[in-house]
Amino acid sequence: MIVDIAAADDAGRLPDIAQAAEHDGYDGVWVGETRHDVFLQCLRAVSATGRIQVGSGIAIAFARSPMTVAYQANDLQLASRGRFVLGLGTQVRAHVERRFAMPWGAPAARARDYVAAVRSVWHSWATGDKLDFRGDFYQLTLMNEFFSPGPNPHGPPPIYLAAVGDGLTRVAGEVADGLVAHAFSTSGYLREHTLPIASEGFTKAGRGRENFVLSATVTVATGTSDEEIALAVRAARKRIAFYGSTPAYRGVLAHHGWGDLAEDLAAEARQVDDPDRWETMTAMIDDEVLNAFAVCGAVDDVAKEIVTRYRGVADRVTLYAQGDAAQPHLVTIARALQRKGTS
Repeated sequence: MIVDIAAADDAGRLPDIAQAAEHDGYDGVWVGETRHDVFLQCLRAVSATGRIQVGSGIAIAFARSPMTVAYQANDLQLASRGRFVLGLGTQVRAHVERRFAMPWGAPAARARDYVAAVRSVWHSWATGDKLDFRGDFYQLTLMNEFFSPGPNPHGPPPIYLAAVGDGLTRVAGEVADGLVAHAFSTSGYLREHTLPIASEGFTKAGRGRENFVLSATVTVATGTSDEEIALAVRAARKRIAFYGSTPAYRGVLAHHGWGDLAEDLAAEARQVDDPDRWETMTAMIDDEVLNAFAVCGAVDDVAKEIVTRYRGVADRVTLYAQGDAAQPHLVTIARALQRKGTS
């Protein structure tokens, strides 16, 4: 099992975070895009390391031209000597249109076109073939030797597509090398819903599950004392309540028969005049829901439970726990997972 960690959104500390992740034995580090440019931060991470994979997790595709991303990802693959993973996501209409002033529409179909456009550019550089991509959303037809970096000695980086809805999940199975599942997913949802939908994409593309990577985030609530575990569990309940109140993620709760909980959480979240609404929402997350979305318990038990839940489902997992104090526990869990060598 490939074990990753997500870098904290701290540009000043990012090189140190990446170095620490490599030293601690993680296989990969994901760099997010919120307050800083994700590709510049990925360059800082690959420059500070020599073994660990570095992935954009997730670069907002529709905020950029496919040609721009093709150049950036190719350069990162060169700089990392083949250690870069291009993680792409669509974001949502409001951000694409109002924050980036870029067009929105038909996100699944546009994402399919986008990935194909990026690959077409890379193919042109690698082979010298004429660039002639004419998709439904993107047309790329101009390239010559002056603008081509030529073949990448490390090959093209893999492309992972972030997906929540069925449309993007299907497209990921069709055109991407991997799928980055949202953090608000359960192992059961991934097994019973996400993978079957992705398999429809496999069928359309005429390929199988092999060589396709499902990357899942695992929320961990652990510690070395009852008090520490209790605090971690409370933080996990609050995180679950936050995501569960968001309409985009109701399908996950509904899959488990908790559709009413999703409605109740959303209603409570709208009570903006109630200063205690988040406490109320946290209390709505009972043990059954908690243990579906988080792996809770003593440090020594968590790795075993992750293997039990995610064996045959996720090919790589990103461990998440709130707070700096939890990070040494995640290192212990990561090493235990790697020793088990389970996929």
